[in-house]
Amino acid sequence: MIGLLSLLFILFLSSTNIEQVVKEFHDLQTRESEVEFIQNYTQSSQPSILAYVCAVEMKQAKYSYNPISKLRSYKRTRRKLDSLITFNPTDVHLRYIRLVLQEKTPSFLGYNEYIEEDKKFLINKLEIIDYSDYLDLYIYNNTSL
Repeated sequence: MIGLLSLLFILFLSSTNIEQVVKEFHDLQTRESEVEFIQNYTQSSQPSILAYVCAVEMKQAKYSYNPISKLRSYKRTRRKLDSLITFNPTDVHLRYIRLVLQEKTPSFLGYNEYIEEDKKFLINKLEIIDYSDYLDLYIYNNTSL
């Protein structure tokens, strides 16, 4: 029994606070801080956190000089994010990040097929008072909603 309680306590302490990750994500200013963010959170088992890692990885593509490498990295990360959403369709963070990325991605890359779906999802989420209300201001400030 004591072993189980100890394990639960350790898991509780080691779990990452998503609000902290969101704030950290929005505070990123430099390439170095982005790389550190990726390193800190890429091994997370939380889909919400992995969405923010995907967003930063997509942003990192701009630092590559090779256009083919940029596109390959972008597409790989896009598939990873879409896969996360397929398995976690009601996660507000995943939908928020995907909408932000779709609205900021140049249209010639063709990443805009889920904009209306994500907007509808987020509008419904904004109307509900729940655990994710801290995200509402970010949604309003960083999307077209």
